[in-house]
Amino acid sequence: MPARLGRRAFVRRTLAFAVAAPWPALRAQAPAIVTAAGRAPQITHGVAAGDVHGGRAVIWSRADRAARLFVEYATTDSFRDVRRVPGPAALEASDFTSRVVLTELPAGQRIFYRVTFQSLSDRRAVSQPTIGSFTTPPSRTAADRSVTIAFSADTVGQGWGLNPDFGGLRLYDVMRRAQPDVFINLGDTIYADQPVQAEVRLDDGTIWRNRVTEAKSKPAQSVDDFRGAYQYNLLDEHMRRFNAEVAQLALWDDHEVRDNWYHGRDISRDERYSETSVALLAARARQAFREYNPLPLVGDDPERIYRSVDLGPTVEVFALDLRSYRGRNSPNRQPRLDGTSALMGREQLAWLKTRLAASRATWKVIASDLPIGLVVPDGPTDFEAFANADPGAPLGRELEIADLLRFIKTQRIRNTIWITADVHYCAAHYYDPARARMSEFEPFWEFVAGPLHAGTFGPNPLDPTFGPEQRFIGVPAGMKPNRPPSDGFQFYGLFAIDARTRVLTATLHDLTGRAIYRVELPPAR
Repeated sequence: MPARLGRRAFVRRTLAFAVAAPWPALRAQAPAIVTAAGRAPQITHGVAAGDVHGGRAVIWSRADRAARLFVEYATTDSFRDVRRVPGPAALEASDFTSRVVLTELPAGQRIFYRVTFQSLSDRRAVSQPTIGSFTTPPSRTAADRSVTIAFSADTVGQGWGLNPDFGGLRLYDVMRRAQPDVFINLGDTIYADQPVQAEVRLDDGTIWRNRVTEAKSKPAQSVDDFRGAYQYNLLDEHMRRFNAEVAQLALWDDHEVRDNWYHGRDISRDERYSETSVALLAARARQAFREYNPLPLVGDDPERIYRSVDLGPTVEVFALDLRSYRGRNSPNRQPRLDGTSALMGREQLAWLKTRLAASRATWKVIASDLPIGLVVPDGPTDFEAFANADPGAPLGRELEIADLLRFIKTQRIRNTIWITADVHYCAAHYYDPARARMSEFEPFWEFVAGPLHAGTFGPNPLDPTFGPEQRFIGVPAGMKPNRPPSDGFQFYGLFAIDARTRVLTATLHDLTGRAIYRVELPPAR
């Protein structure tokens, strides 16, 4: 096998190759030849790979018109022994997005791919290729392949949009240079309810200047509005380059639809919205979320988002959906676990228990778009997440966590660790049953990250029910809320799991890439 190239070297070489000999040298494999640029489809928003595991990967892209997707891939940057997979047509119904599922991929290998679109009206008209790469997880028997996972959330929130003077979505470039194997986007992938204005005056009197588009100048209501919010983010070259080099696992949270949404929420007093059915807004938002992310079809449910991704012998990720099955936000003090106190919901909670018990990975990473112990209010009396600010025994949505933690303990499931976001700052929490009001669980860690490019807030108070101890926080106490990205309080997390020792090293990083917190966690046996 030829020596592996570094990702930056691969990008430089394949870009040069595409310019020097775009397709004539590959005509034997290509679906058609390139014709005049005015007649050929164009790739508009780059490429992305998602949910890479089990020998499979989802490859995503978008064309500017009706066209058929083709993906070529190989295990070398020279594309020797290339395989070509035709995909479905990108049509108006999907906003010209399309995806292909690659199968039978080798384990523990860098995969190089290139995407083209062929016109449906002129088979000779083929787009220029766009290239990408990703790493497949190691095999179950691999003993020398470590895994790195980056995680964060919150992109283009609170009106902080693409500012060329600031450098765009800079944290995406910082994460790319860290070269993780996988990026877990913990939600708020867009802020559909929060437009960007051309200018925002900062506290020091200077001006933050946003790039503006029509779709991002208003709260999203139509499917095209939601699509436009994703397109706005993808205008950024850092995001497109990151997407082309790092496999992703995407969750959603509230701002993909509207702040703190749940089915049945009354938004009739919000004058910005002519469509006041949150259920309808959520259905449109879900369509756009699936169109613009490299998401798989999970089972036979076209709307399901929660899923697990097995990254080899050292780690498995369990991605939750805390939006689709929740009850209404409330004071969160229900004495029983039922539909009114649900956040995961009965079916998802049962799935999570089953998958955790079946997992053979050393570390079980539970990716949650909402934190466990941080108090996240929704107005003066209601709560948005699990915690209810009551220091006593579990009530309301806390009952789901209590039930899950008891199950993990009784089933002797080792090495569970939580990652989360939503609160727009970074932190490390250690949950200790000796400190808790409910003690039927094993100690565990929760790491909070974000924002990627949004206003910085916090810190939020911790509810003592499950005994959390704040081991680190990345923002100062008393900080003025909604700090701009230019203040530097933008964060991501990184897990590195050593293949030999199975030690998980967790670090939290700031906008410069500097590790501001680090802890090594040996696995329980």
